[in-house]
Amino acid sequence: MRLLVTGGAGYIGSVVARRLLDEGHRVVVVDDLSSGFADAVPRGAEFVRGTMAEAARVLAGPRRFDGVVHLAARSLIDDSVRRPERYWRGNTVETLRLLDVMLAAGVERLVFSSTAATYGQPAEVPITESAPTAPTNPYGASKLAVDKALDDYTRAHPLGAVSLRYFNVAGSVGDCGERHEPETHVIPIALDVALGRRPEFSVYGDDYPTRDGTCVRDFIHVADIAEAHLAALRTVAPGEHRIYNLGNGQGFSVLEVLDAVAPVSYTHL
Repeated sequence: MRLLVTGGAGYIGSVVARRLLDEGHRVVVVDDLSSGFADAVPRGAEFVRGTMAEAARVLAGPRRFDGVVHLAARSLIDDSVRRPERYWRGNTVETLRLLDVMLAAGVERLVFSSTAATYGQPAEVPITESAPTAPTNPYGASKLAVDKALDDYTRAHPLGAVSLRYFNVAGSVGDCGERHEPETHVIPIALDVALGRRPEFSVYGDDYPTRDGTCVRDFIHVADIAEAHLAALRTVAPGEHRIYNLGNGQGFSVLEVLDAVAPVSYTHL
C-alpha cells in the first residue's frame, strides 16, 4: 500500500514509518519538524516537510493513497492548558480538514493516534475501552473530539478508522529514541540524570494511594506501538470506527523506574 504518515519524523512516527517500510509499504512522511527531526525519517520513505495543509495537498495530488496513519499532533498537557487554542486548532480542526480531503480523494483507511488522556481520572483500573471518557485538559479533549467525529464520519461515508489510545510510550528501536524538547517523560529524564545531563530527578508526590506512594504509569514499548499500527491497517474495515487502548496492563511507579535505571546506569558508566 501507499501510505501517508503524518508526524513521521517524530519519536513514535519514525518507528511506525520504519516498520511500515519493513512490511513493504510505500511511505510518504509529512512533518513540519516542529517537534520531529529530519534525520529520524527512515531511509526509503519519501519526506515532505510541511504542515497539515501540506499533507492535505499531498493527498489531493495525482498519486493514489491507500491509507493515512495520522500521528501529527501537539501533545504537551501543561502547554495545552496554557494555550488551548493551539490544541483545538492543531489536533482537532486540522484533523477534520484532513478527513475531508481523504473523503474527496477516496482514501478509505485511517489509523489515528489518539490518547489515554481521553479518559481523564478513571474510576477503575485497568482502564478498558468501555470506560467513560472525561478528559481533564485540552489535549485529551481535542483528541476525544476527533474520536467522536470518526464515529460519525465512518457511519456516513465509506471510511474505516481505528483509534489507538496510548498510555506511556517508552523505549527505542535502533537509533530511533525519545528526543523531546522540553523532555517531560520519566524514563529519559531519569537516564539523563544518570548520564550527568541533568543535575537531579524530582519526584512529585509521595502520598499517592499506590504501593510506594508515588505515581504509577503503564508503559508500552514503542516497537509494540508500531506493531499495533500494522495490525490496525490490516484489519480496518469500511464504515467502522474501532478504538483500542495500548498498554501492557501492568503499572510501574516512579520509584520502581528509578530502581530499574540505577543498576543499568552504573553498569555502563
